[in-house]
Amino acid sequence: MARLVRHFIEEPRDCSYLQSVKASLEYRLMVDVTPMELEALMLRGWRRFGPAYFRPACTPCGECHSIRLDVHRFEPTTSQRRALKRSNRFRVEVGRPRIDADRLSLHQNWHGTREDARGWEPTQLTEDEYATQFAFPSSTGREMAWYDGQRLVALGLVDVTPNCFSAAYFFYHPDIARLSPGVGNVMRCVELARELGCQHMYLGYRVQDCASLTYKGYFQPHEILSGRPAMHEPAIWKEAPVVDSLQKGASSSPGGGGPSSSEGAGGSSPR
Repeated sequence: MARLVRHFIEEPRDCSYLQSVKASLEYRLMVDVTPMELEALMLRGWRRFGPAYFRPACTPCGECHSIRLDVHRFEPTTSQRRALKRSNRFRVEVGRPRIDADRLSLHQNWHGTREDARGWEPTQLTEDEYATQFAFPSSTGREMAWYDGQRLVALGLVDVTPNCFSAAYFFYHPDIARLSPGVGNVMRCVELARELGCQHMYLGYRVQDCASLTYKGYFQPHEILSGRPAMHEPAIWKEAPVVDSLQKGASSSPGGGGPSSSEGAGGSSPR
């Protein structure tokens, strides 16, 4: 059973995704969260990053929309299939998150590209920081490690429960950016979710006017959560309108952290 350590809403700050907008997150720091408890949280728009469970608490913006796929109804576009095919050149190993020099180096290389492209603050995670953010003990946490031969080239952090699959964070070496690894990661996650018998896959938050997050909407059909329901309130998910094929073709372009990137390390807000 979950044990709540701390519950708070952060002070408003500049939004990382929309200009001239203030952002704020509601946090629950918790340990011993069971898979079914995590499912109830995800159903209501919460995400996990280490021991922190969070969701937007911004007012009056409301542009962060929780998004999920029914993995059995999802229909990939041609470009998404191509990204999956490109990703199949890599061997993927699924296991418990762990820490080593290869993982620290991979994250550093990936984060450096974000510092240049998006103005993120420079950071170099220590082993303890990596352990807290990416390998915190959890009954649901898994990593999907991509290997090119013996070389680690990408890493996805996910949560798996009996009915749900959450793509939480994804980072990769700049050498493979041309292969659309962010899209390929989502496709590999969908495949694994199906194999595990999960019904829904949670992709975090879509922000329509943010180019780095808009592409989540190109995975279709998908559902959007209505509002921010409390734990005692029902969660209402509604299927979003389907965008046309021309717009969907843009889904091949994201090479960033992908829809699974919470972008929480190095001073950028989790999503």
